[in-house]
Amino acid sequence: MAKRVAVVDSDLCVGCGSCMLACNRRFAEVGYGKTAIHIRSAGGIERGFVVVVCRACKNPPCAKVCPEDALIPREGGGVRLLPNKCIGCGYCVEACPFGAVLWDEEMDKPVICTYCGYCVEYCPYGVIEMREVG
Repeated sequence: MAKRVAVVDSDLCVGCGSCMLACNRRFAEVGYGKTAIHIRSAGGIERGFVVVVCRACKNPPCAKVCPEDALIPREGGGVRLLPNKCIGCGYCVEACPFGAVLWDEEMDKPVICTYCGYCVEYCPYGVIEMREVG
């Protein structure tokens, strides 16, 4: 059965960014430029943080708006990027109702969660986990 990243409890997030750094490492990069998970402040330490990651939609709007069919729906939800087909139009970013399709400025393509689980392994607070879907 397929697994997807799921937010267990955003209230546990302290905004350390470990998940973002781990995600970026799958590209052998340092920093946040190619991360598919994002931590957004809801008002700092006092108000907490919001974890933004692909929610593995069953009928992904990002794939529906892609004029080149570069985003292929996955069984169980979410999408897979075919980089060779992507023309960098950015429609997928605009279509995601959760803001979970991030953009790689260097490659001029979306950064799509591959559900590898690196972010889960490196989150020291148990904010996210891998869950079976489908």
